[in-house]
Amino acid sequence: MRKQVFGYNCWMEFFLNDPDIERMPPADTRLLDLRVEPYPDGKRLRVAIDLTPFQQKPYLELTLTNSVGEIVASTSIVEPVAWRLELTLHILKPGNVTGGFYQLTVTLSFPELGEIDHRAVIIDIPYPDFGMPHLPRSVPIVLLFIFCFSLILSACGPAPTPTSTSTLELTDTPTQPQPTIEIPTQTPYVITATPETVVTNSAPQGVFFLSLEEGGYFHLFAYSPQTLPVTRLTADAWDDITPALSPDGNWLAFSSRRNGYWDLYLLGLVGGGILRLTDTPEFDAAPSWSPDGAFIAFESYVNGNLEIFLRSVTDPGQDPLQLTQNPAVDSSPAWSPPPGRQIAFISNRSGEPEVWIADLDHAGTFIDVSNNSQSVEAHPAWSPDGSKLAWASSDLESGLTSLYIWDARNPNAQARWAGSGDWPVWLDNNNISSRLPAPNQTFLTGYTISGAISIPPMLLPGSLYGLSYGITSAVLPGLFQSAAQVTTTPIIDETNPQPTNPSGRSALVTLTDVTALYPQLNEYASAFFHTLRAQVAVQTGWDALGNLENAFIPLTTPLDPGLGDDWLYTGRAFTLNPVLVQANWMTVVREDFGQQIYWRIYLHAAAQDGSQGMPLLQVPWDFSARKTSSSSYENGGKLMNSVPSGYWVDLTTLASNYGWERLPALTNWQTYFSGARFNELIFPQGMDWRTAMLQLYPPDVLVTPTIVIPPTRTPTRTQLWFRSPTPTRTSTAHPTSTP
Repeated sequence: MRKQVFGYNCWMEFFLNDPDIERMPPADTRLLDLRVEPYPDGKRLRVAIDLTPFQQKPYLELTLTNSVGEIVASTSIVEPVAWRLELTLHILKPGNVTGGFYQLTVTLSFPELGEIDHRAVIIDIPYPDFGMPHLPRSVPIVLLFIFCFSLILSACGPAPTPTSTSTLELTDTPTQPQPTIEIPTQTPYVITATPETVVTNSAPQGVFFLSLEEGGYFHLFAYSPQTLPVTRLTADAWDDITPALSPDGNWLAFSSRRNGYWDLYLLGLVGGGILRLTDTPEFDAAPSWSPDGAFIAFESYVNGNLEIFLRSVTDPGQDPLQLTQNPAVDSSPAWSPPPGRQIAFISNRSGEPEVWIADLDHAGTFIDVSNNSQSVEAHPAWSPDGSKLAWASSDLESGLTSLYIWDARNPNAQARWAGSGDWPVWLDNNNISSRLPAPNQTFLTGYTISGAISIPPMLLPGSLYGLSYGITSAVLPGLFQSAAQVTTTPIIDETNPQPTNPSGRSALVTLTDVTALYPQLNEYASAFFHTLRAQVAVQTGWDALGNLENAFIPLTTPLDPGLGDDWLYTGRAFTLNPVLVQANWMTVVREDFGQQIYWRIYLHAAAQDGSQGMPLLQVPWDFSARKTSSSSYENGGKLMNSVPSGYWVDLTTLASNYGWERLPALTNWQTYFSGARFNELIFPQGMDWRTAMLQLYPPDVLVTPTIVIPPTRTPTRTQLWFRSPTPTRTSTAHPTSTP
């Protein structure tokens, strides 16, 4: 029979002499379930433990640790007589604030066998309100009357939004599919990003979560077009990238280099704490949640290659599962909505980056769904109902990047064009949003699935490396108020200093320890060059800007044809040594914007242990292929056959932080190597070329004289080669008859 016993802070179910219950020997005794619920005061936890019915009474050890690993509560249960236990665990030091992330670990052991089983659960404990005084006995009665009266009034209004629990737990029972949440279509309007403005909104809302570059680092931001301006969530001196909102809207998974290496973390949007998920020197990034919130798929750089792994969120002690194991690059996983048995990702196992789908019900089954050898795909994203899959595609012939939508219900149909962009996220089943890159700027825009613009392009305050969208009931900025109000100091001073030359024009400053034909720069640009050079040395581990192809070029030194108005003449530009490309210390990625071609420069990191740079995801351009075939010569090269291995630093993004911009290639760059201008960076400070030249030279120097040929006084007829001169008649003497 079974007997239930209730007591103070304890509930147990006994299995005394029930013949229907099979009791397990010590070696087979296990922890079946662990459930934890925090009390509203944030100082206690309600813990429920289920065991297999046992033959011998086990030992249970309960340990509660905070986000930094400190033990804040612990207890032991020696020889319990019940297989179902419920108890209250008090957190130590109740006078301190106890909110944030905690992990409860339960260990089952026997004296003669040691540890047999263990379970761990992550809890997001809300911060308690310590300002509430004790109320008189009569006050609760009044409050009860007011509460009952408000219930009557609210019966005619909308139903309140239920609050989901923040405790995540891994179970063997499949999670039931969650109902699809339809998000209203957004009305198009012009948006202005104002990071300084802070507005708090507690209602469930659709929110963008972005990783934006700011002050030399990528930080996490939140943004809702109708209710929340671009609001900072993290503001520390390290990079936080690739955010992903959990299905319940309470957690934000992201990658961060806060410990010196790229690892995965969880940010509690409700509790505000941060929990570390991975702890390896390898690059871990691009998390994607399973529909039940119990697992995360992510990319990890192992053995010189990017692969896809699956990791439990509720039990960080579990070893990750490797989903892909292929010599090709596998990246950017996207877990499908319920039932969640597919994961889309990018792989170049077919020769070029394509969209592949892994079937979790059939291990080792991978299907190429984009199947387009004439394009390069990136960043797949599932629609909320799982019926459609969007991705970014770059055409190899034109170089233009666009969004395409594939109908999973009609897998043989071609993907449809949806708009321009390169990082799609779904707002609802009929609307998508995306990053829209420009040569030296980044925008956020949105489209309907038919290609109509739903969100006009909005200029973002920095480069973007990660975009997510979803519904959250978290109060934002709420606990992130301090980060939202941080005032960042601009790296670039837009005001030009007073020239030191008495003539009123700028002076040239010699660059110390820099090798170049003329190692000089305009005095306005030299300081920003030295700052950029120092940052490049820190992030790459070597002095890439210490040996240049060119810096300042005087007007007396002619450049190659077509470069007569090059920025090198202004003293506000430099070109990197192209030998770095041949030595594999530098590589470039082609980026097309309309009819203009730009290049993104990557520098090879000296340290290849994960502490510097990131693995490459794009396929670089191979200029040397121009010598291999006539088609490659006409195209100015071709894409490399594979993505180079190792860790690389994005010099283009880093240089933009200090005001250095790239230039477009000349129109004849395919057949004219110097016209590619892939290695040149300029420091314009909002000026055009002529204005920058006038800082060094007087206006008359820039006047190009026109040669005028003076006319001749007497016109001379031009002789024609095919016409002989006109003959002159000559009189011929005739004989006379007179002797």
